Amino acid sequence: MSLITVEHNPSAERLQELGVASWPIWEKEISTFTIDFDETETAYVLEGEILVTPVGGEPVRILPGDLVMFHAGLDSQWEVVKPLRKHYHYD
Repeated sequence: MSLITVEHNPSAERLQELGVASWPIWEKEISTFTIDFDETETAYVLEGEILVTPVGGEPVRILPGDLVMFHAGLDSQWEVVKPLRKHYHYD
């Protein structure tokens, strides 16, 4: 299984079912950094663009409207290409 799962443009019903509107918002300027996930994060990107590269893997481009799961065990390098604004939730 991939450690990054992307669902492009989920329906409004799907977002409502998950309760995305009530999740906190995280913002990040253009930058590069590492993130290692000890638990699974689900995120819904509102603005920006990021390239997330799993250690030893291929980069994944994430854009506004993407619902993304960063699975526990993912060690990754992040490049925020355009300022990021996203809802997030830990399972």
